[in-house]
Amino acid sequence: MAEGAVQVTHGGSSRWRRRSGEYPTLAAALAVAGDGDVLSIAPGTYRENLVLNHAVTLRGPEGSVGSVRIAPLDGVALTLRASAVVQDLHLEGQDRAAPALLVEEGSPELTDLRVSTRSAAGIEVRGAAARPLVRRCTVENPAGVGIAVLDGGGGVFEECEVVAAGQTGVSVRGGGRPRLERCRIHHASGAGIAVTGEGSGLEALGCEVYEIKGTGVQIAARAAARLTDCAVHRTSTDGVTLDTDAVLTLAGCDIHDIPENAVDLRSRSVLTLSRTTVRRFGRNGLSVWDPGTRVDAESCEIHDSTGDYPAVWISDGATASLSSCRVHDVPDAVFVLDRGSRADVVDSDLSQVRNTAVSVSDGATAQVDDCRIREAATGAWFRDHGSGGTLANCTIDAVQTGVIVTKGADPALERCTVSSPSEAGFYVSAGGRGSFQSCRVTGSSGFGFHVIDGCRTTLTRCHTERCARGGYEFAEDGPVAEDCTGDGSGSRPADRSAGAGVLAAERAGMRTAGAVPAPAAAAAPVPGPRGTEEADRQPAGAARGSGEVLGQLDALVGLDSVKREVRALTDMIEVGRRRQQAGLKAASVRRHLVFTGSPGTGKTTVARLYGEILASLGVLERGHLVEVSRVDLVGEHIGSTAIRTQEAFDRARGGVLFIDEAYALAPEDSGRDFGREAIDTLVKLMEDHRDAVVVIVAGYTAEMERFLTVNPGVASRFSRTITFGDYGPQELLRIVEQQAEEHEYRLGEGTAKALLTYFTELPKGPAFGNGRTARQTFESMVERHAGRVAQLSDPGTDELTLLFPEDLPALPALPAPC
Repeated sequence: MAEGAVQVTHGGSSRWRRRSGEYPTLAAALAVAGDGDVLSIAPGTYRENLVLNHAVTLRGPEGSVGSVRIAPLDGVALTLRASAVVQDLHLEGQDRAAPALLVEEGSPELTDLRVSTRSAAGIEVRGAAARPLVRRCTVENPAGVGIAVLDGGGGVFEECEVVAAGQTGVSVRGGGRPRLERCRIHHASGAGIAVTGEGSGLEALGCEVYEIKGTGVQIAARAAARLTDCAVHRTSTDGVTLDTDAVLTLAGCDIHDIPENAVDLRSRSVLTLSRTTVRRFGRNGLSVWDPGTRVDAESCEIHDSTGDYPAVWISDGATASLSSCRVHDVPDAVFVLDRGSRADVVDSDLSQVRNTAVSVSDGATAQVDDCRIREAATGAWFRDHGSGGTLANCTIDAVQTGVIVTKGADPALERCTVSSPSEAGFYVSAGGRGSFQSCRVTGSSGFGFHVIDGCRTTLTRCHTERCARGGYEFAEDGPVAEDCTGDGSGSRPADRSAGAGVLAAERAGMRTAGAVPAPAAAAAPVPGPRGTEEADRQPAGAARGSGEVLGQLDALVGLDSVKREVRALTDMIEVGRRRQQAGLKAASVRRHLVFTGSPGTGKTTVARLYGEILASLGVLERGHLVEVSRVDLVGEHIGSTAIRTQEAFDRARGGVLFIDEAYALAPEDSGRDFGREAIDTLVKLMEDHRDAVVVIVAGYTAEMERFLTVNPGVASRFSRTITFGDYGPQELLRIVEQQAEEHEYRLGEGTAKALLTYFTELPKGPAFGNGRTARQTFESMVERHAGRVAQLSDPGTDELTLLFPEDLPALPALPAPC
């Protein structure tokens, strides 16, 4: 297209009229234009870099966007340094190091522009003096950022659209603070919106972020943002993320159709939600990590999970508060774990939960007040030592079990009612504690209160009605029950009950005080609620004592740091067991481990011994080792991976599941690789059956560090990493000496010194196998020895047993230099 002409017009005094006329280029027209002048641009393509230093109006034919193209071959197409007006233009840029449109100063008005470019940024606002008003502009930049607001810049963007971005759709950093109103950002290859850095902020009203290949909205590094009446959906990763002291407010927003976490926040970030809906997410609806990280949600709804993860996940010392919220149609509703983590749930509805509505474990705390829990497998489960909190004024209806307390957990329950449970109203086992005050169970198909294993539990002014198997079932040396009553219903005879004293009192309409008497004969075992069988199962005796197994560990060559780590774990478990026996709380010891290091450093051997040690301490039932790798877990078809992983886990029940080269389950270019399904399945199995199997994942150090980041549950499950260092020449020599002794060989004069030199000079490349290399060296020496001795007619004992330096194999050749 030929160059167009520019007409400059002005309706002022004669001195302005003298500047009116036609100019062959935009630069020529701008050179004579001043504040208030209007530049009407004829259709055409202008290969010019324009700079507006005055408050002029620059416009193309009205309603004909695209007929005027500003398309220089490099550099910035349009730079604004004044409060100009620009409208109805099509801007193009080709410079990967510069934006297509740059606002440096003033409050220009940009209306009905189309920026179609392959630049560093489509529109860039830079500097504290830049405050544009941008209306109905469209940005398409498949090579870079859509809109960038930097270095204290600001401005308002109304009804704008980023239709494609090769990087972030809208990027705010360096103290930028724009406002977006009714904008749409979609088809970005990076984040939809990213706000980064201290002082950076963004306010968005009525905006939509969708079809994003990265995260929908990303706030990080002390930045802040507020989104009101916005929608984030159809991303490829998380919907909204906060990291490192980020602050975000979501009001009236809708986050949906997210394959990963709908909202994920870490590292002291703070999120406030109100009237916000989170739905159809593949992992967690809210994922909250790290000390100081906090979520406050009011009048929000989280529902329709498409994966197998808890709707609200709180761990590593984080806190979350839900007030007047609804969580429904999810696998688990609120899952809080790790010491220092806390969940406060007030006046909320948790319903249609496939597993547990509120799960508290690993020393975490939950405060649940005035809540309604319906249609769940378990209403609330306080799982282990240090876990507790309160459940007050709550109603739990249509569940399998109302509340479970296990393994030393110690919650306080007040004025809670469980209606129509199919198994038990309140179930306490495996050393669980807890106090129950003014709690009620009605219409249970099992027991009302089922307390076994001598749990130290207190019941005060509790009441049961219409419980099919009886209102109370207590083991010998069971809880203390004071002023507890029941209607006496239940088909079970009193003499079969371990809590016969309470049942008899119920039928007589009497109240009991003090400890509940136990029957003369122990009651027949009664099945507990579904999902607690593993917790109640007593481990079988191990074949060897822990001292003997630890002795074998000590006999291994090298591995001093590994031995210290295993002994430290063993000591923690042993002391914890003794504290439990003494009626004291025991620290929660995470038994799942990560083994990192090169091949041949003894990882499998130590895993096998670790299983035996745990069995000898009564932690595992059998202590056997099941070793698997990717090929054993990952199937070829959708659904087959979960089945294979479940089968491997089942084979390891009571022992150790050892996954070698675990990082192969999450290759860096995985895409839709089924290995992620194996990891997801494994994490859930570890949580659902946390005492049945100890899982050890092993592999090279760097690769395992990456593996631990692929799933939020992986890093929290494997909190201890043991590093196996490479063997030195002296340790390799010791392995050969052990092999020789085991096979009745001896090292002749000078052989030990020759071996030490051999292992010192041996190349330590990727093929180096540590202990395996030492054993292979011994096998090669035996072969060469046999070839030498076979030539003797009548060899004696020395000839048959002594290995000499000449029996050593040749050192492998180094690769030729390129």
